[in-house]
Amino acid sequence: MLTNANANASTNANAARLVLGVLPALPTLLALTGTLLLFMLFLLVQGAPALDAIGLIFEGAFGSSFAWQSTLLRAAPLMLTALCVALPAQVGLIVIGGEGALALGGLAAAVMPQWLPTATPWFVATPLMALAGMLAGGAWIGAVGALRHRRGVNETISSLLMSYIAIALFKFLVEGPLRDPASLNKPSTLPVPDALTIGSLPGLDVHWGLLWGVLACVAAWVFVRHSTRGFAMRVVGGNVRAARLVGLPVARLALAACVLGGAAAGLAGMFEVAAVQGSANAALLVGYGYSGILVAFAARQNPLAIVVCAVIVGGIEASGSLLQRRLGLPDATTLVLQGLLFANLLAWEALGGRLAAWRVKLQALAATAVPVQMEKTHA
Repeated sequence: MLTNANANASTNANAARLVLGVLPALPTLLALTGTLLLFMLFLLVQGAPALDAIGLIFEGAFGSSFAWQSTLLRAAPLMLTALCVALPAQVGLIVIGGEGALALGGLAAAVMPQWLPTATPWFVATPLMALAGMLAGGAWIGAVGALRHRRGVNETISSLLMSYIAIALFKFLVEGPLRDPASLNKPSTLPVPDALTIGSLPGLDVHWGLLWGVLACVAAWVFVRHSTRGFAMRVVGGNVRAARLVGLPVARLALAACVLGGAAAGLAGMFEVAAVQGSANAALLVGYGYSGILVAFAARQNPLAIVVCAVIVGGIEASGSLLQRRLGLPDATTLVLQGLLFANLLAWEALGGRLAAWRVKLQALAATAVPVQMEKTHA
């Protein structure tokens, strides 16, 4: 009887551990399922073959080497702009101004070579371009954190409004004081010198920003999960009052999280200028900052999961042209899919409270394996 009881307790504990591993991803999985169903319904209402469209989205995203390269090319900036949302979220702030930080970061990176001597080698100039982009993006989003903790301004509203201001400032400078006189129909800054342009990864038609995006996500995960500062940020995000009671510098930690997030978005702007556009122009404002919000929410603010979610969202964006060619659907059809995904993520986020209660119960059940193992040892 005792052996059977021990076996049952051990089985239940193992099952509880398995469910605990899947539980954090449950809202995202449910949101993906709901999104596909609603998107298929949307296509059917439009008179389009839903299953064919879903197949074409997969084909356009991952069906060939060219599709993979298009997907990864879009995923590179999405990883960095998603960090602009995920890092402030660790301290409980919802910042959605990555588009503005990307724009100013790209502009700062494009202007930096004009301030350097002509003979400056690439291994000095390129890091300075990256530093300029990160400083511009970090300062802009850092101002959002400062407004939140010094003046009590809601960070979501202020980051969105400051993003609009950054875009307007970008357009003013590109079309005015910083405009290249040779750019007639498409206003832009002076082109980045050929020696400072960033090439592609070996064997891929994807620039080095992809690798740096992955490294940034890994570094952010290590910082958040395995450092004292990262743990302090998560404490602030969990309960500000408790963080203040134990003496944590809440304002300083929030400001640091915003600066780091903005720096990541600014770095994305630098790579778009130095590896894709060749200068700062209106083509830089394609919505990577806004798509980064979706990536961060789909990843549930987990920096490692951002890598996977960025590839998925990048693939969805890359498949728009294939839907247009094969089925005659507008290229913006993929934006409908992204909008449905974001709405479903927000809707299923309501499960968070119940999931927390279930997690406590499952952790208690998993802990029953401890006395079972001790009993076996004594036996």
